[in-house]
Amino acid sequence: MGGRTGGIVAVISACTIWGLSVIYYKVLAHVAPLDVLAHRTIWSAAMFGVIVLARGRGRELAEAMSDRRRVARLILAATMISGNWLCFIVSVQMGFIVESSLGYYIYPLVAVLFGLVFFGERPARAQQLSVALATAGVLVLAIGLGAAPWISLALALTFAIYGAVKRGVAARPLISVTAEVLCLSPVAIAWIAWRGGAGFWIDWPTTLLLLASGPLTAMPLIFFSMAAKRLSSATLGILFYVNPTLQFLCGVLLFSEPFTLWHRIAFPLIWGAVALYSISLWRLSRRPARKSSAAAESGTA
Repeated sequence: MGGRTGGIVAVISACTIWGLSVIYYKVLAHVAPLDVLAHRTIWSAAMFGVIVLARGRGRELAEAMSDRRRVARLILAATMISGNWLCFIVSVQMGFIVESSLGYYIYPLVAVLFGLVFFGERPARAQQLSVALATAGVLVLAIGLGAAPWISLALALTFAIYGAVKRGVAARPLISVTAEVLCLSPVAIAWIAWRGGAGFWIDWPTTLLLLASGPLTAMPLIFFSMAAKRLSSATLGILFYVNPTLQFLCGVLLFSEPFTLWHRIAFPLIWGAVALYSISLWRLSRRPARKSSAAAESGTA
């Protein structure tokens, strides 16, 4: 299956794995979050390493890690994605899946704000309104619950910073992600060694589940990179919301997390922001096609 259809299947597969991964991390709730993070780092590094070598890109990976400035950016990116992973794992284990889904709903809107502040990008009016609506939703939760949704904000900010840093990394996605987890691996290995048996071995089912964190991390990233080659940014951005939607449904329906009156007010504001953002992306992606078709018509008239 190739072309646009294959890309849609790939991105939906990636986002479905990400969305349903809350079940996996919930099953591992008896394992310390830092232990889970360390295992995820080690086994995903091993799997990415195998994939890179199998594709004959070992030299490309070595070149990417030979430049000091690039390595500094990769370490910063690795720190951000590691913080994002840890925050996500903690939120699932502590029963804040609804809050984590909110973080991934507002992440693209935070990215729009970052683009304006740090890169001088001028978002469309609909995107500006979507950021305002999302801000209103966060404020409603903060006022209603008596505290800011820190988990949501931490997830959105770490992922947005990660994306901003990655913009300056001149390397293919597979190579840069592999380099990132390799940068984190020494710390993860040191943590597991310091923890001793408690960090490495609990029982057979748990150990096998921890080993599965490698493919669980690698596969959706591979699917997403495949989709990125076949689909527009607008389509990718819209379909990305399969991920937080599945998280939200798992939190409310599967794990019976509280969904208060304040959530019922705030989430429609967030969903409205998401809808506006998605419509704006779609319209912007259609403009070049409309211009080219108009030019073709004028040329044949």
